[in-house]
Amino acid sequence: MQRRRFDQEWRFHLGDIPEGRWREPDDSTWRLVDLPHDWSIELERDPANPSGSAGGYFPMGLGWYRKTFAAPEAWRGNKVRVEFEGVYMSAEAWLNGHFLGRHPYGYTSFWYDLTPYLDVGATNVLKVMVDNACQVNSRWYSGSGIYRHVWLMVAEPVHVGQWGISVTTPEVSPEEAIVRVRTTVENEPAPSLPSGAEGTYEVIIRSRVVAPDGTMVGTSEARAAIAPGGRHEYSQDVQVANPQLWSPDTPHLYHVETEVLVEDGIVDTATTAFGIRSLHFDAQAGFLLNGQPLKLKGGCVHHDDGVLGAASYDRAEERKVELLKASGFNAVRCAHNPPAPAFLGACDRLGMLVIDEAFDCWRDGKNPYDYHVSFDDWWDRDLDSMLYRDRNHPSVILWSIGNELVERGQPEGARLARLLAEHVRAVDPTRPVTAAINGFGNAVPWSRADETFAALDVGGYNYQWGQYRPDHEQHPQRMMIGTESTPREAFDHWMSVLELDYVLGDFVWTALDYLGEAGIGRVVFEGEQEPFLGRYPWHQANCGDLDLCGFKRPQSYYRDVLWQTGTNLYIAVHTPIPEGKKPVLTYWGWPDVWPDWTWPGREGQPFQVDVYAACEQVELFLNGRSLGVQPATRQERFLATFQVPYEPGILKAVGYTGGRSVVECEVRTVGAPVGIRLTPDRSTIQAEPGDLSFVTVEIVDGEGLVHPHAGHTVFFTVKGEGSIAAVGSGDPLSVEGYRGNQRKAYRGRCLVVVKSRGTPGEIHLRAQADGLDGAEVVIRAT
Repeated sequence: MQRRRFDQEWRFHLGDIPEGRWREPDDSTWRLVDLPHDWSIELERDPANPSGSAGGYFPMGLGWYRKTFAAPEAWRGNKVRVEFEGVYMSAEAWLNGHFLGRHPYGYTSFWYDLTPYLDVGATNVLKVMVDNACQVNSRWYSGSGIYRHVWLMVAEPVHVGQWGISVTTPEVSPEEAIVRVRTTVENEPAPSLPSGAEGTYEVIIRSRVVAPDGTMVGTSEARAAIAPGGRHEYSQDVQVANPQLWSPDTPHLYHVETEVLVEDGIVDTATTAFGIRSLHFDAQAGFLLNGQPLKLKGGCVHHDDGVLGAASYDRAEERKVELLKASGFNAVRCAHNPPAPAFLGACDRLGMLVIDEAFDCWRDGKNPYDYHVSFDDWWDRDLDSMLYRDRNHPSVILWSIGNELVERGQPEGARLARLLAEHVRAVDPTRPVTAAINGFGNAVPWSRADETFAALDVGGYNYQWGQYRPDHEQHPQRMMIGTESTPREAFDHWMSVLELDYVLGDFVWTALDYLGEAGIGRVVFEGEQEPFLGRYPWHQANCGDLDLCGFKRPQSYYRDVLWQTGTNLYIAVHTPIPEGKKPVLTYWGWPDVWPDWTWPGREGQPFQVDVYAACEQVELFLNGRSLGVQPATRQERFLATFQVPYEPGILKAVGYTGGRSVVECEVRTVGAPVGIRLTPDRSTIQAEPGDLSFVTVEIVDGEGLVHPHAGHTVFFTVKGEGSIAAVGSGDPLSVEGYRGNQRKAYRGRCLVVVKSRGTPGEIHLRAQADGLDGAEVVIRAT
């Protein structure tokens, strides 16, 4: 099957065109855009926008897309399909004026058969209307538009069906593995075939298993007769000797190469990546990957790509996984919807375990226009989309059928949980089923959820670490997993995971910060009447271990200490509190602390200094003078606290274990800002449309130290074979847009994303700010 991206040169119009549903509008004045495209991130936020604090005050609305393309004569007699990886939301599509269908859910992939309405040998028009005007329909920023890839597929009448290959590894040992390949082949004659050209065919399937180094390690062949309009599922077992097992530490990927033959001629091919690994879940032994116990160091992630909004570029999805791996995570939960295929592909390649989640609600909604309006008509099709599309990813270890369901404590909730769980098991019995269950408050007992838990293979607990032990006494066979936890309760959640075998892991809300749910992790002051979410200009959640740009926040360093990965010592200085004010953390918040020892004008004033430490004791020094030694063991929650009168210089922490110095760290008073430093995450990118380089922008002093209070506006210019895709910072209160050529630094840093035009050559990015030395970096597109 020929499968090519269908992303380039779409025409876009923001706003409704009522007559566009029954006739072709004039698109000569429409904007030319490439996909993926999120129109909401391009527009100005406003407190009056109906998306409100949940949607980050971004505008949503309705838009039209139109693509003109040629259908060459070579396609005559073939089947032609279009696949949309994701459109938010309520997409309707037409080809040459013929209605193809409607897809309400904004997060599942879907496809249409274009063949009946395709004008072969002529120009064709594909038209898509995207309706995100009914607000509020999400509890976070959704974005708007065709925000993931679109694919065009051309196949012979006899071909592998859509998502028609399943690869599992039912038997795995160090010496041998069984690779089971199931392939659905369809005999689907096209309307344009000449009379008599269709018929029953003897169809042969050849499946080759290819090792990570490209060596063929096994093959199988099977045949069956398939009648016109029929289909057949082939099942083949291939033995692989001495398999290289997939895991987060060794993400070895094999491939199945599929050939479909009719009358000794190859009519279709496909390549499917997979991993050889075994999963075992047990209330006594916990989670075993390839026979070895593994605790899940997890984080929840939303679908957006930070400063890019919802636009799902492959490199942005890959970078998310890279950032999480670098911060010690070995697992993610896709909250609360199936992710982009590129995200799962990156998890496969880089080694990240995944809970793949379907829905945020079932029949009972949380917002007026969320998924509950479509649930009854669409749940099985949307669930199938996730299951069939994602089933070959070795990274996916659990299917989640929902999050914080309103019905969880009702008989109807238990019935729906059984219905969905049984559907999942019928499609893919190789992975357990979970759902994220939250509490009811003091008025309703937690046990009300027991019947819903009984429908699951693994019980997902949102913020309920205190229920682990009592629930285990009542339900000793129940496996549990912390599907959501807050940073401020990280110690309690993770200690429970370490102590209890039946608790498989913990997933913080959230690993990466996101747009929408504005200010859910903010600090407020006692006595102020604050709503649950932040008022405008709050628009970021402000609860991620990593901020919207991917920069580590203090809570991420505390998690390093808990997990004993990465940084084992970290100095966190509390920001001065306004006189007469008392700070209060929101439930998802973290204290307003930073590695900052630059406070001119506050000499002599006391500062609270916390030291996160994976050692027994911490000694703090100010300009070489010891300020004392504090314990920092588990009893102290790996935290030592000091009161330090401010004076400029060096604040240094030394960690001791067994009486020996084992680790040191320091923060310094920085000088006046003098320049800009640009650091691209990749200096060489692909000369393909949409490949990206994320460039960190830092305001530095004369010694190259980032100034923690620098807030200069930085102006960017790009010359050569690239453009600016986005600008942004971790400032949750910024009123700036994420498109443009300038951005104000937040705590001395911001981010600019450079995009390839699709042609080889150099991309010159220059950054300038008033009063600072400018900087330039060259990125090569090859």
